Amino acid sequence: MVNSKHFQKAKKLIIAFHKELEGAGEHQITQVLGQFCAPDMLWRGFHPFNQLSGPAQIGDRFWQPLKHSLAHLQIREDVLFAGQNSLRDEADIWVVSMGHLMGLFDQPWLGIRPTGKLTFLRYCAFYRIAEGQIVETAMYFDIPHLMVQAGQNPFPPQTAMHVVQPGPRTHDGLLITEQPIEEGQKTLAVINAMIADLGQWNSGLSLEDELAQSWHDDMLWWGPEGIGATYTIERYAKQHSGPFRAAFTNRSKTNHICRLAEGHYGGFFGWPNFTAIPTGGFMGMPATGQTGEFRVIDIYRRDGDKLAENWIFIDLLHFWKGQGVDILERSTGIETP
Repeated sequence: MVNSKHFQKAKKLIIAFHKELEGAGEHQITQVLGQFCAPDMLWRGFHPFNQLSGPAQIGDRFWQPLKHSLAHLQIREDVLFAGQNSLRDEADIWVVSMGHLMGLFDQPWLGIRPTGKLTFLRYCAFYRIAEGQIVETAMYFDIPHLMVQAGQNPFPPQTAMHVVQPGPRTHDGLLITEQPIEEGQKTLAVINAMIADLGQWNSGLSLEDELAQSWHDDMLWWGPEGIGATYTIERYAKQHSGPFRAAFTNRSKTNHICRLAEGHYGGFFGWPNFTAIPTGGFMGMPATGQTGEFRVIDIYRRDGDKLAENWIFIDLLHFWKGQGVDILERSTGIETP
């Protein structure tokens, strides 16, 4: 039977993993991954990394090049929580970590020009833990935001605003200690209600009234580069939710791999979460008529009986690659798979 003691043990494993990963030299990465991860661990990352398997491949393809490019890399964590995957009946424990990878951008990465300056890469990782090892990971990160910091803006002007995004307003996102089970249940219930609202775009309510069922009026929506962050229900409806709904048709049902909550925090990810067909206007791009995939992580903070903050990671490079536009190649001259 899974209980909160299992969650505490899993969080301690990830805390130790991050400490070793941060302190490892480039050529020690695979050794650290092998110490904490299963030999056949599945790793899901944003384009151009996609799915990788096992410590050697994950180290060679992602961590070693990143640590070579971002010197003195730090894992600056803003949110940490754990729980049982609510979408599975069997024991399925996950730990969620969100924040920024910070370093000095001293060498090129993915064809992006180095600046020699302090640089942040937004990340969120879901780690599945079994028998004392990390057996599965979804690690999503905002490459376009790093590109903007390097002076290579890959997108047209966005509807909202992107800055280096802070952690929770309440500064309580690192759930190091054990949390009351009932608080996590409340958070998950609000998230599930919000997802149900999303599935009814034509509910008969105004968009603002629909959002108000699950969100506080002064909600904060921390979106990815290319869309941006927005504040209050009214501005969120105007600067993202309304334009997004108007720009797509044939949205599929939501399909998550993991959804969990602990304390006042919760979230989910999918691969993809849903599909939809752009009809034009999304991020200033023309309609293609092609179904696009949305790989997304959402992290939430609940305040009382409604959601107060939401951090969103969307693989826009993968989405536009599927629409025939290779954003990385267009910006750097290097073709991606």
